[in-house]
Amino acid sequence: MSSKPFDLALIVDDDPDILLAARLLLRDLFADVIVAEQPDEALAKTASRAPDVILLDANFARGATNAAEGFEALARFLERDPEAVVVMITAHGGVQIAVEAMKRGATDFVSKPWSNERLLATVRTAAALRQSRNAVTTERQKVVEATSPVAGGETPLLGSSPAMRRVLQLIERAAPTDANVLILGENGTGKELVARELHRRSRRENRVMLSVDLGAVAETLFDSELFGHVKGAFTDARADRIGRLQAADGGTLFLDEIGNLPLHLQPKLLTALEQRRVTPVGSNKSVPIDVRVIAATNLSPQALGDESRFRPDLLFRLNTVEIELPPLRQRREDIPLLLDHYLGLYARKYDKPVPPLAPDVLGALTSYDWPGNVRALRHAAERAVILSDGGPLTVDDFSIRRQAEHIAVVAAQSDSDLNLERAERQMIERALQKHAYNISLAANELGLTRASLYRRMEKHGL
Repeated sequence: MSSKPFDLALIVDDDPDILLAARLLLRDLFADVIVAEQPDEALAKTASRAPDVILLDANFARGATNAAEGFEALARFLERDPEAVVVMITAHGGVQIAVEAMKRGATDFVSKPWSNERLLATVRTAAALRQSRNAVTTERQKVVEATSPVAGGETPLLGSSPAMRRVLQLIERAAPTDANVLILGENGTGKELVARELHRRSRRENRVMLSVDLGAVAETLFDSELFGHVKGAFTDARADRIGRLQAADGGTLFLDEIGNLPLHLQPKLLTALEQRRVTPVGSNKSVPIDVRVIAATNLSPQALGDESRFRPDLLFRLNTVEIELPPLRQRREDIPLLLDHYLGLYARKYDKPVPPLAPDVLGALTSYDWPGNVRALRHAAERAVILSDGGPLTVDDFSIRRQAEHIAVVAAQSDSDLNLERAERQMIERALQKHAYNISLAANELGLTRASLYRRMEKHGL
């Protein structure tokens, strides 16, 4: 492995003497220096390798002074690699050409005849910039991979009821804009699906969409998670790390459970959104960001309006457009469509035939209130498919009757039942009911993480 600071430099100039001088000068900085007399040759030689820096002459034709060929080559290098770092080589006094080159995407310029010290300093700085860009890209990809949904795990936003038609109309109108959107709705109503649909229909659809569950971010890690940190900022900061806001640059940032963000942390988020800049922990230099923010919460509009719980100026910043998702009990006519979709989805997943329904099932499922909304219906459908023996599914296969009976009697049960399994289930049910199925609040009261609560809900079929 080379001990030199950088990997590859590319020098493009029609003068062999210039190529030789530059190559000899840069060989102590770069493990490899490639030279070419024409842009086509340079592009071919670096087709499979991305240079840390490209030194590009402004003119190639004999007698040319307008830099047309250099600008064309610059455009081709940047088209192939938008992150390319290009230093233009201009004739002595070609300041106007240098300025125009930088407007077109060049990073810097050097004039002929150059000072060796000036050239080395310029190239070193340019190559370091490329390394920094590579590091940001790598960190961004790590964040994207960690927060992206599992392949095949996406669910379409289904529903033809009047309530869902209104939601879809708002999505259609808001999506093409860059307006911030606040999505309201109970847990399990599909707020993240709405966020992803907004992104899919936006001008940013080809850029990243990152999700941050603010209900799961520890207060002590809030700054580092959202804004990033530099090496040495705190004990475990062994390397620079970009935050979610910077990782979502150019794309969409979905802030889930925004209502659970503690009041004393809200000004930090507000400042970043207003200034469109973030300052990593341990750094004194801010970084510009360009993100569209979509936020979601299961808090009611009344709770959001409580200034002791949520800052009005942050709410104003977030809810340029407000979309309220109805609970499943308010759009019962969508239940047959959702049920048909999930039964088919899980039949394919588990390689089983789609089970038929017994005559009374659809009516029972449609009249059930579904406290956990679409998420609960989805889990019930998966369970029914897994346990199906090929015959028609009954109400008991969806366990809604058993759930309803438990909900009805749990408050009246005495403390004399010492069975740990039943006691755990009852406590979870009570916490979920008390907090209207707000997973974060229920988990907090139970002293569990959100992930732990979800595992216990799965365990008990809740």
